[in-house]
Amino acid sequence: MPSSTVENYLKAIWALQGRDDDGELVPIGQVAERLEVTPGTATTMMNHLARKGLVDYVSRRGVRLNNEGRLAAMDVLRRHRLVETFLVEVMKIDWAEVHEDAEVLEHVISDRLLQRMDEMLQHPTHDPHGAPIPGPNGELGCDGSLSLADCGPGSYLLRRVREDDPTFLQWLAENDLRPGVRFVVQERNAAVGTLAIRVDGGGKSLQLSVPAARFLLVTAE
Repeated sequence: MPSSTVENYLKAIWALQGRDDDGELVPIGQVAERLEVTPGTATTMMNHLARKGLVDYVSRRGVRLNNEGRLAAMDVLRRHRLVETFLVEVMKIDWAEVHEDAEVLEHVISDRLLQRMDEMLQHPTHDPHGAPIPGPNGELGCDGSLSLADCGPGSYLLRRVREDDPTFLQWLAENDLRPGVRFVVQERNAAVGTLAIRVDGGGKSLQLSVPAARFLLVTAE
């Protein structure tokens, strides 16, 4: 199993590439910024990952995962999202508080324990925040969703929350905004950059800023 440092780099490169990788190289500066390390430290790790056959690295240009690196990244992503699901569904920990624990446990959990957790959860396809869980062979489903920030008035289904800030997640929960919930965008106020939304069955409108709406992935109903 790769070290936790290697796994964090692979996961970061994958996130920066985007799931629809077009083959473009990710600048090393972006990797360094995401992991909060110096560019020199990141460059040293790129050479290490290249020697291990996990990335294609071009000096002064950037890096991208090769097939083996992508499979390794999907493995750690699968562990992270299954752990989050287990902590919420079985251990009843609030969905706003599981990310940091999963960041630690994803590096140490055994394959046998992970398999047992998957079985207990009846093989979930998405984690508590709506993110797809990679399969055992690295396959990753597509949620086909778009950012709420790009949407106008209409009815939508919340599919995923792309933010792990506890305060934001708690606010969403308090207002019944979780993956699987339907709601209506009543108005988009371009002047102040807000959306007025109403959750199905709810009696009040909520004001959501456009920057916050970028973290919510939805499908139109």
